[in-house]
Amino acid sequence: MSPLPDGGLSLNVALSKSNLVLTKSEISSGDPELAAHVEKPPVPPLFPEGGLQAWLTVLGGSMILFCTFGAVQSFGVYQAYYSSHYLSQYAASDISWIGSLQTFLLFAGGLPAGKLFDEGYFHHCIGAGSFIYLFSIFMLSLAKPHQYYQIILAQGIGMGIGMGLLFLPAISVTSHYFRRRRAAAMGVVLAGSSLGAVIYSIMLNNLFNGSAGFGWGVRAAAFIDLGLLGTANLLMKTRLPSRRERPDAKPVDIKAILSDLGYWLCVIGATLTFWGLFVPFFYLQVFSEKHGLSKNIGFYAIPIMNASSLFGRTIPNFLGDVIGPFNVMIPCTVISGGLLFLMFAATNLGGTIAFGILYGFFSGGFISLITPAAASFSRDLNEIGTRIGITSFVIAFALLTGNPIAGALVQVNGSYIWYRPLVFASVVVLAGAACLTAARSILSERKNTNRL
Repeated sequence: MSPLPDGGLSLNVALSKSNLVLTKSEISSGDPELAAHVEKPPVPPLFPEGGLQAWLTVLGGSMILFCTFGAVQSFGVYQAYYSSHYLSQYAASDISWIGSLQTFLLFAGGLPAGKLFDEGYFHHCIGAGSFIYLFSIFMLSLAKPHQYYQIILAQGIGMGIGMGLLFLPAISVTSHYFRRRRAAAMGVVLAGSSLGAVIYSIMLNNLFNGSAGFGWGVRAAAFIDLGLLGTANLLMKTRLPSRRERPDAKPVDIKAILSDLGYWLCVIGATLTFWGLFVPFFYLQVFSEKHGLSKNIGFYAIPIMNASSLFGRTIPNFLGDVIGPFNVMIPCTVISGGLLFLMFAATNLGGTIAFGILYGFFSGGFISLITPAAASFSRDLNEIGTRIGITSFVIAFALLTGNPIAGALVQVNGSYIWYRPLVFASVVVLAGAACLTAARSILSERKNTNRL
């Protein structure tokens, strides 16, 4: 092109596909007003969908989930031991508050941790979370019998805060490396929690009830956590620039998120489901022992359920990448709600094993797919951390109250009445599935697709 009349700016006009893109080729004396209107087209981020660093980050996330969510899922061991030994004078609902508070802080911590992650403080989060968690679990090993306040401070509050700083960043960082295979990558990360729950359940049951005792049993778990969390801090790395490093980044539209009906139906559905989903994880061991099964069978009830959950958190996720997370998650939720009624049949060896395998698999499918399902409402990549953080924060209140409610329902004047908590859990899980179905319908209309 010939120079403009002012002689200062030469422009090239390039026709790319059907869009006319204005680019600067040379600036000699520069017209600031005109230059301000010359913008580069936005370049969407590319995702490697694999590679060494991507899978090392996934491995590190699995290690973090092994230590944190794995401990949450093996709380049934603590529930049984506290009920019979360490806190035998307390009601089942009082004891379950310890695990519920821990789980609440794990999920509620997702709101501040998600914000810190988006702002580029990933390593600060997991470093501080690792220190707080490890300090607290070593303090738990020093707790004395019948000292409820010591246990709830160390296990409920201290470990819970550490988990809250670790959990969401460990899951969200996979979004830096994966888009098309994001659900599968998150499933692999979450599978670490199931593996941790299996190992911790078997190890702690044998150590607590063996010569090692409670103190050294907890310390053994703490030393495993020390090695895994230290390794995870070294392996995991972020890839995309944070919001701090992109001053021109579009701010998250909080108002649009808060007014997104489909998203909030998804959040309500997830909250109702989590309200009842963890009842078997807390009470299956106690249930089997109260129905006359030997302690050895009771010891392995929760590990069997968690071992099955390992497959439930990977296979449905790979399927979810093909047909959509909602299309897999909703059937898993409905089946989980129905299976809660079958816990009544877990009064013998065959019933306990069958229930543990089936419930572990289908509940695991829901747990691993709710995160990519909630993220699918995001209109922009910048919203993912915020939406997941809000979802985790709201879910936390269900996890805080669900198991204590079940504990209050199950124990009446020292007797165990099991149909009350199981009916409660089943009804709220099925109600959650109904809300998730409605959320999927709204998202399908918005995106004009059934692959959700």
